[in-house]
Amino acid sequence: MIRVQENDFDIGAELARLTEGRSDLGAIVTFTGTVRQGAGDDKIDEMTLEHYPGMTEGELERVEAEARSRWPLAASLIVHRFGRLEPGDNIVLVITASAHRKAAFEAAEFLMDYLKTNAPFWKREVSGDKARWVEARASDDANAKRWDARGKAAE
Repeated sequence: MIRVQENDFDIGAELARLTEGRSDLGAIVTFTGTVRQGAGDDKIDEMTLEHYPGMTEGELERVEAEARSRWPLAASLIVHRFGRLEPGDNIVLVITASAHRKAAFEAAEFLMDYLKTNAPFWKREVSGDKARWVEARASDDANAKRWDARGKAAE
């Protein structure tokens, strides 16, 4: 299940909704990304996330389906926010659930690597009177490339 929304999400409520009545789940992994304030000259006052409605949801549905085809997931959820956010605000929630922890952890990591590098969101940070678009980082791209065609992390 995926959602792209402007409003905040409640991590506990999302987890409860996804797992309600489920006794087949042996492992549930959650990841919540928040806006960092940064440090030194990199401190930010706000961030704006933009996306193309329709295209973004389609891409997130595609990558979630890919994760489900690579790992035996019993349930999964991606919630990604857009709009104006401030330091400390939630940006993204990924929950993966499986009978065993390895599949849940790997699938969550795979989804986060995709979201960090290839999801169709654009971030603009504001620091004082300066604004800049956030560029992709080589370290994020390297993390995403480690997933081979079988879905397991390349050794």
